[in-house]
Amino acid sequence: MNMDSSTAVQDAPPAGQDEQSLREDLAAAYRLLALFDMTDLVYTHLSVRLPGPGHTFLVNPYGLLFEEITASSLVVVDAEGLPKQATSWPVNPAGFVIHSAVHRSRPDAACVMHTHTLAGMTVAAQQNGLLPLNQINVEFHNRVGFHPYEGIAADDNLSERERLVRDLGDNIALILQNHGLLTVGISVAQAFYRTYYLEQACRIQVSAQSTGAPLHLPSEDKLLRTRAQFEGDPDQGQLVWRALRRKLDREQPDYLR
Repeated sequence: MNMDSSTAVQDAPPAGQDEQSLREDLAAAYRLLALFDMTDLVYTHLSVRLPGPGHTFLVNPYGLLFEEITASSLVVVDAEGLPKQATSWPVNPAGFVIHSAVHRSRPDAACVMHTHTLAGMTVAAQQNGLLPLNQINVEFHNRVGFHPYEGIAADDNLSERERLVRDLGDNIALILQNHGLLTVGISVAQAFYRTYYLEQACRIQVSAQSTGAPLHLPSEDKLLRTRAQFEGDPDQGQLVWRALRRKLDREQPDYLR
């Protein structure tokens, strides 16, 4: 498993990608979250910044299951989550509050993914957050922020945006206490890779804790050495992303519609 954890700022959107290619990548990510059982019915969002002047983004139409989303069904919204195109589906502006805060504050956060998974919500309910219990977990060591619970992140609490940004800092992911998980990336591929492996890390933690056996945490020097090894790989999840896109092309080609 390889993941680049660089925090170097890059103007979004991902270099070389036009709106259509971003639509296809984001639709693929929605389908893959459904495939890997990481959805919450029609709730939660993945978003990606679009090229061109102004701050516009692609996000899911409110009411579609992730397994139903296609490239053409994604909706262009502004920084407040309001539609900038004709659409027969509603858009949930309140659901975009978290995304807009992160996109605005992190030029390198071209893609933002927010999930409500069982393992992610279980770890989000724990005081100590993500523990370095496995090699998968270690690549997130000191790279995951923690945002205290404030209630539903809706547009009637816009001041929470500032605190979300503060708590994310320059990390690659954020645990939303009593809520769920959030990851960012310079591309859909990188953000999905981080989402997938953060979820795996949470599943490992919950599973290890369920045994009741004493837990072993590696020493700090080993944690830092291992994390540096992950950070030294330039792949940024592209190898896995290409493999996953091939899988969807074979099994669910309608995502490109």
